Amino acid sequence: MRRLCGTVLGLEAVVVLLAIVPAIRLEHLSGGTAATVGGAVAVVAIVLSGLVGRPGMGWVLYAGTVFQLLVIASGAWVPMMYVLGVIFALLWFTGIWLARKVEREQRSRAGSSAGSGAGPSAGSGAGSRAEGRPTVEGRPGTPRA
Repeated sequence: MRRLCGTVLGLEAVVVLLAIVPAIRLEHLSGGTAATVGGAVAVVAIVLSGLVGRPGMGWVLYAGTVFQLLVIASGAWVPMMYVLGVIFALLWFTGIWLARKVEREQRSRAGSSAGSGAGPSAGSGAGSRAEGRPTVEGRPGTPRA
């Protein structure tokens, strides 16, 4: 979840920053207004991208969803933001959906391998040990911490 949604928000921050100049030139907004609003939106996106997916930060998904709606609403000042906002909102919701799907599959895989008593790499650590490299239980070839 963290990678997908964080990436969407990070890219959205870049796009919003790049939209400042067209907002000034094409939409005739004042430079101060465009820079202040665009900069604030970019900072919010970056902060949310750093928080999404962390333990105890479930509220960030809701805040990110509200953020997407605000970016779409910014189309009232810069009409192209309607299009960009919808694109990033679709990416946002797709990221949440895909991340939850992957997390569900990982949990079911972990549950089924724990129930059988044999993990996916059971018995495969002998080759690594024969080569003289220490291993972490269940992950051949990885050095011990």
